[in-house]
Amino acid sequence: MNRPVTLARRLPAAILLACSAGLASPALAAAPAVPELRSTWDLGTLFANDDAWDAERRALLAELPALRALRTGFGRDAAALRADLDRLSAFSQRLRRVGVYAGAHASTDNRNARNQERSALMGALGGQAGAATSWVDGAIQALGADKINSYLRTEPGLQPHAKRLRDTLRRARHTLHPEAEAALAAMRPVLGSASNTRTLLANVDITWPQIQVGGKTERIDATGYTRLRAHPDRAVRKQVFDAYYSTNSRFENSLGSTLAQRVQQGVVNAQLRGYASAPAASLAANDIPENVLRTLVAEVNQGLPTLHRYLRLRQRLLALPDLHYHDIYPDLVRSERAYSLQDAAALTLAAVKPLGDEYQALLAQAYAANTMHVYPAEGKSSGAYQSGVYGQTPLIFLNHQNNFDGVSTFAHEWGHGMHTVLANRSQPAETAGYSLFVAEVASFTHELLLQAHVLGTAQSPAQRLYYLGEAVERLRGSFFRQTMFAEFELATHDALQSGQALTGKRMTQMYCGLLRKYHGAEQGVMKIDPAYCSEWAVVPHFYNPFYVYQYATSMAGAHHFSQQVLAGKPSARDNYLKVLRAGGSQDPVPLLQAAGLDLTRPEPYRALIAQMDRLLDEMETLLAQ
Repeated sequence: MNRPVTLARRLPAAILLACSAGLASPALAAAPAVPELRSTWDLGTLFANDDAWDAERRALLAELPALRALRTGFGRDAAALRADLDRLSAFSQRLRRVGVYAGAHASTDNRNARNQERSALMGALGGQAGAATSWVDGAIQALGADKINSYLRTEPGLQPHAKRLRDTLRRARHTLHPEAEAALAAMRPVLGSASNTRTLLANVDITWPQIQVGGKTERIDATGYTRLRAHPDRAVRKQVFDAYYSTNSRFENSLGSTLAQRVQQGVVNAQLRGYASAPAASLAANDIPENVLRTLVAEVNQGLPTLHRYLRLRQRLLALPDLHYHDIYPDLVRSERAYSLQDAAALTLAAVKPLGDEYQALLAQAYAANTMHVYPAEGKSSGAYQSGVYGQTPLIFLNHQNNFDGVSTFAHEWGHGMHTVLANRSQPAETAGYSLFVAEVASFTHELLLQAHVLGTAQSPAQRLYYLGEAVERLRGSFFRQTMFAEFELATHDALQSGQALTGKRMTQMYCGLLRKYHGAEQGVMKIDPAYCSEWAVVPHFYNPFYVYQYATSMAGAHHFSQQVLAGKPSARDNYLKVLRAGGSQDPVPLLQAAGLDLTRPEPYRALIAQMDRLLDEMETLLAQ
C-alpha cells in the first residue's frame, strides 16, 4: 500500500496525526441548517403516475396535425404570429415535461424494460414533433427581417419570442428547404440511436469483471471504477484500471462504430447546412465564435508545463518511484473523513454565502423540495446532471460517494440548479433555458466558492494541504482534461472530414497520442500504458460533440467571477447574478462580455493557469516548512 511518504518525511507529527485521523470539518458547524434530505426524488410533480404520463404523450401526438396546419397563414400579421408562437411554445414546454419524466426514470435504472420502452416512445414522439414543426424556422425566415422587426415593434406580446426570431433569421443561410428539414427531424431518433446503443451496452449488456479488494468482491463497472480508481493501494488501482479498460478494449470495434456514426452525423450536418466544419456548425447554435475553442486549445497546450509540474508533485507526495496513469486519482493527502449527503448540503450552503442571503435562502428552499436522486445503484447511469421543467425545482441526479469529490459534485450540480431557479424567476419560459457555455460557469463558480470556504476554515497545514490538493486536481480534471477531450473531438471530426477512415483502433491511436502529450510521456513525467488508451470509449459526452470544451472555458469564467466576488469588488456579485438571471435571453459570449469576461481572448485561460501555479507554490511551501 502506497502512503504519502514524502509528506510524512516533511511535516511535523501534529500534522501527521491530523492526516491519519481524518480531517476535522469546522465548516460544518458554521453552515446554516439544512432540512433532512431524501435520497430519491419524487416525480409526482411532473406526472402522478405512468398512466398520466402516457395520456399526455398521446395528447401531444394528437396535437401534431394542428401544429402542421399552423403553417397556413403563419405570420400574416403580428397578432397571428404571437398566437402561433405562443401555441408552439406551450407545446414545447409540455413536450419537455414528458421528456424529463422519461429521462429521469431511465437514468435511475437502465435495465428496467418499462423505462426502456418509455424512452423509446419519447424518442419517437420527439422525432414526430420535430417533423411536424420543422417548417417553422423556414416560415420565420420567409417573413424577413423587416417584417419581423415591424411586428416586434407593434406587438409587445412577441417579446418573449424575440430572441428565437432573431436567432432564426441569423441562421437563414444554413436552413434547408422545409421538406429537407422535415425529413431530418423525422430521422432524429434514428440519428441519435448511437448514443442510446452505447448507453445500453455500457450499463446493461456488458458483463463487467469482478475483483477482490480487501476481502470483498467488487464489480468494476463505471461506478465501481470511479469509486476504486483512487484506492490508496497502487496494486489495487492497477488491478481496477486493468479490469475496466481491458473490458472496454474488447468492445473497441463496436464502441468505435457507434462513436464514428455520431461523428459522421456532425460532419454530414455541417456539409448539408453549408458550414465550414462540424465544430463551426455546433458552435453556431449559440453564435459562439470558433476561435473560442481554438484559443482554449492553444492556451492549454502552452500551459502544459503547469500540468506537468502538478503531476511531478503528485509523484512526490505519493512517494512513487515513477508515475503511471493509474496513479492520477488518489488523494495527495489522505483523509478518512466521510462526507454524507447532509454534510455536502451544509458545506455548499455555507460556501455560497458570498452570493448573498437571498441566494442562500433560495438554495435551502430548493433542498427542501426533495428533487435529488443521490446514490449509485446497479443499472443506474453514471455521472451527474441537473434537469427539470419551467416553474419547478430542478431535478438533481447524483452518484454520491461519501468523499470530498462527492461534495464538489453536489455543489457543482446545485450551481446548475440555482442557475435554473434564478432564470425561472426572472425570465419567461421562452428565454429561461440557457446554453451550456454559460451553464457551466454557474456550476464551477459553486465549486470554487466551496474550495475557498474549506480553505478558509482549514485548521491545520495538513487540512489546508488536503484542500489545496483537491483544488489543483479539479483544475486538472475540469480544465486540462476536458480540453484534451475537445482536442480528441477535433481530431476525430477532422479525420472524417478529410476522408480518413475512423475506426475504434484509429480512435485509440489518436487518444493515446493526446494522453502522452498532456501527461508528459516524452518528458518522463508519466508513463501511459497502451491498455488504457481505450478511455475514449467510456466518455458519454463524446456523443454530444463539442460539449466538453465548455467545461474548460467555464472553469476559466468561474475563476474570473469567484475571484471578483470573494475580493468584494464593487458590483461583482450583481454582475454575476445578472448573468444567471438572464437565462437564455442573450447570446452567451456578449452576455459574459457585458459582465466583464471575454472568453474569446487568451487572458482568462492564462489567469487560471497562473492560479494553478500559485496553488502549487503554496503546496510546495507547506511541504518545505
